[in-house]
Amino acid sequence: MFRSAYVMPAAEIIAKAHHVGAQVLLNGYHSVGIIPVDVSALNVDFYIGGTLKWMCGGPGGVFLYVRPDLLPTLQPKMTGWFAHQRPFAFDLEHFELRDDAYRLANGTPAIAALYAIQPGVEIITKVGIDAIRANSIRQTSMLIDYAEQAGYQINTPKNADQRAGTVTLNMPNAYPISRALLAQNIVIDYREGAGIRIAPHFYNSDEEVRQVIDAIAEIVRDGSWQRYAQGRSFVT
Repeated sequence: MFRSAYVMPAAEIIAKAHHVGAQVLLNGYHSVGIIPVDVSALNVDFYIGGTLKWMCGGPGGVFLYVRPDLLPTLQPKMTGWFAHQRPFAFDLEHFELRDDAYRLANGTPAIAALYAIQPGVEIITKVGIDAIRANSIRQTSMLIDYAEQAGYQINTPKNADQRAGTVTLNMPNAYPISRALLAQNIVIDYREGAGIRIAPHFYNSDEEVRQVIDAIAEIVRDGSWQRYAQGRSFVT
């Protein structure tokens, strides 16, 4: 969940949906690259994600998984020439869909984007998702401990098994505080109704984890958040 990093009980949701004859599409943008995901074990029908977040890539790198036995049965309502069994025949009158994943392709791939995202995928693969998950649990636990000591509201599960890679903290004037952090080149973001999202990844040091909490305390102490509060009145 994007506001809280709560890990949904996906296996149970999928099993219940299948029990009543429904199919399931999981949005894995906040999962892939930070927690292990096994689409075969989940028996999920569709899984979508991308490289923009945890996989250290840029825009344009998105993907769709379809359960292999389900794929040949799909009849896409919108398609493109790469979905044709003979794309370079340009035969519009006899459009024969491919049997593999290209069956769902609806246009020419963004080649430049695919090249740009490749290094991030390679790095994630080299580091290993299990190692990334273990470090994420450790550093997000540190963040929660520091936040509790500071008295901040924590809108993220404290149970590590229910928490993905983000810790969301809320405090008075959270929005202008988030702008002040960005001005210090501390890269976080803010979500309305939730607070400041802090997301350490495998390349972040423990010192940086501590730094963000210390920076929030200093911004509150010296009142520098006030310069970013003009035009908005946030006490969330």
